[in-house]
Amino acid sequence: MIRSLDGKSAVIDPTAFVSETAYLIGDIEIGPRSSIWPGVVIRADSGKIKIGAGTNIQDNSVLHADDDAEIGDDVTIGHGVVCHARKVGNGSLLGNNSTLNEGVVIGNNSLVAAGSTLNENTVFEDNALVRGTPGKALGTVRERHTALMKGAAASYVRRIERYVDAGLDHAGQSVT
Repeated sequence: MIRSLDGKSAVIDPTAFVSETAYLIGDIEIGPRSSIWPGVVIRADSGKIKIGAGTNIQDNSVLHADDDAEIGDDVTIGHGVVCHARKVGNGSLLGNNSTLNEGVVIGNNSLVAAGSTLNENTVFEDNALVRGTPGKALGTVRERHTALMKGAAASYVRRIERYVDAGLDHAGQSVT
């Protein structure tokens, strides 16, 4: 369901996929070839949430921020992620069930391990390998991590056509 709030509603690139069972409200921008999967909630009631090109937000994840937030290009947000981050850099991956609290900044090509919890306003540089509760940078991503992150983003772009062809997208829903 796609809803307007205070006169603002989602702007979705025509090549993007938004599941018929996702809930989007407020000032949201979704870039080309990005995908929003079943059960995702994106609530932009305190600022704009901008999602770049080729990014996938997987089942049952929640995005919200107290100010503007930006999710870069070719980002993978795994299943069940709670993301209040101010910025997630291009090519990064947030592992399943990770939690990024308000104001977190993740650099480009960084990996947040599944189940990690990142404290408010924590900043991680490009290529950071982040793990734990509270999340800490434990080094830099390796070649195998980079291959995993690129492969995950590309696999979700490839799924879009199949889901649209099956009629499982938001098309036909009116913005209310």
